[in-house]
Amino acid sequence: MNIGIFGTGGVARSIAAKFVSLGHTVMLGTRNVEETKNRTEGDNMGNISFKEWYSQNNSVKLGTFADVGAFGELLVNATTGIGSLPAIAAAGEKNLNEKVLIDISNPLDFSKGFPPFLSVSNTDSLGEQIQRAYPNVKVVKALNTLSHPLMVNPSLVNNGDHTLPICGNDAEAKAKIVALLQTFGWKSENILDLGDITNARGTEAFLLLWVRMYGVFKTPMFQLKIVK
Repeated sequence: MNIGIFGTGGVARSIAAKFVSLGHTVMLGTRNVEETKNRTEGDNMGNISFKEWYSQNNSVKLGTFADVGAFGELLVNATTGIGSLPAIAAAGEKNLNEKVLIDISNPLDFSKGFPPFLSVSNTDSLGEQIQRAYPNVKVVKALNTLSHPLMVNPSLVNNGDHTLPICGNDAEAKAKIVALLQTFGWKSENILDLGDITNARGTEAFLLLWVRMYGVFKTPMFQLKIVK
């Protein structure tokens, strides 16, 4: 399957590499292809530069957001929260219609330092904003509650026995994403379908707790398990 991913950061790279390892063809999207290809700085999360990563993962294609929108049979939003709507808009609505979009992003605002606050919260969410802007896109909020190594390899914590919440308006789209996540190693019984896209308010708000726990543990390698 052709999979288009908006973004080129650590999350996008992990998802891209995983999809490639599973036999999919992947294109990452960016505003400026040449500038991104030649980016030599790492980031504050310890990720290597894009140039170095790209040299090690040269089967991954790189294009503009519009290229990615046209290319992907399945789309993934792995941009920053503040960059999500502009990136998706740049893809072009005609390239998005009727496609499933996995939204991994969170509206974290670091403009006042750490810990961040949410730029969208309480009565709205970024997932809902994307769904309202593109009503013919099947948005599934998933994978936004944990670190990117765990997204693609859940066995790294507690042998994979932890909970992954998802939500979205389209039941068929969610079923498709659950099946895809199982190829990542997720167990179906650990994937919790919360319901419609308004539940993104809860999963995005969880990041306020997640960053506090990260501050305590000094590692992103943790996840919650729901028991009842």
